[in-house]
Amino acid sequence: MTALHRDKAPAQAATGKPPFPFTAIVGQDDMRLAMVLTAIDPLIGGVLVFGDRGTGKSTAVRGLAALLPPIRAVASCPVNSASPDQCPAWAQIPDPTVTDKPTPVVDLPLGVSEDRVTGALDVERAIAAGVKAFEPGLLARANRGYLYIDEVNLLEDHIVDLLLDVAQSGENVVERDGLSIRHPARFVLVGSGNPEEGDLRPQLLDRFGLSVEVRSPRDIATRVEVVLRREAYEADPIAFAATWGTEEAKLRATILKARAALPKVQTSRATLEDCAALCIALGSDGVRGELTLLRAARALAASEAAPKVTREHLARIAAMSLGHRLRRDPLDEAGATDRVARAVSETLA
Repeated sequence: MTALHRDKAPAQAATGKPPFPFTAIVGQDDMRLAMVLTAIDPLIGGVLVFGDRGTGKSTAVRGLAALLPPIRAVASCPVNSASPDQCPAWAQIPDPTVTDKPTPVVDLPLGVSEDRVTGALDVERAIAAGVKAFEPGLLARANRGYLYIDEVNLLEDHIVDLLLDVAQSGENVVERDGLSIRHPARFVLVGSGNPEEGDLRPQLLDRFGLSVEVRSPRDIATRVEVVLRREAYEADPIAFAATWGTEEAKLRATILKARAALPKVQTSRATLEDCAALCIALGSDGVRGELTLLRAARALAASEAAPKVTREHLARIAAMSLGHRLRRDPLDEAGATDRVARAVSETLA
């Protein structure tokens, strides 16, 4: 789906307009598949979507979040804890009622301050009441949900370093202004950007489990369908969303079934050897590539109700799992996707 303009969360909150349905997105199959796989297994490690402007990157993120089932969480907990005993002591929860909450999707804007990301001393309460209290940041709000960074390749280095630390530990630690605060910060990191505006730091690039490239459609029929659906949505968002309600429900049911089936998906030693052989053939550093490839393949198998991971599953998600982990080869002019496809055909034949 090529979005004619980006949907922004504040605008939706102000108008009450439902997001563009995820299942109504035209094309962009790899992007949609990658996002669904991370919804099935968040431990895959997030999605990086690079490509042309106006190709539906932010539209897909918000559409997926609206598609997902709600989470069970303490109503007044700032970190979306599943039960009252998991709420951090500093939160001082007045009401321990557990209820359904929409899956959180939090925007991390460019130029954001470190205090806004991690949280900081609540200055207003400190001045008015002389109380040293913690004001949670974006990482608290994103716990158990999605943290979305548009133009991630333009993010400031100190924020990148901060995100790397939190992504590694799954915990946000704030030690300043006389505060000593810890809280869980586990989220699916989704980044989008235009490669013409700069590359992503290798340290952050490697933290994304999956990476896909999106391009504007090149055929007339697809572009016309994109415009028709977008115009129908703009004319009556509620009616358009209702039209796609059945498809949304089907995909939601598929995700829920896949989550339940995921622990039962079998992985043979031969499959593990295939993962290792493919990563060796591509010169992938470390074993993060194998782990991501295996997790993504299991999620794909679970989504298809397959009892075990096969070579076909590995082949289908190899490019999005490994393409962004390849070393640059000055003697090989082929792109990352082509290099992975070549290795797959030679290794998994």
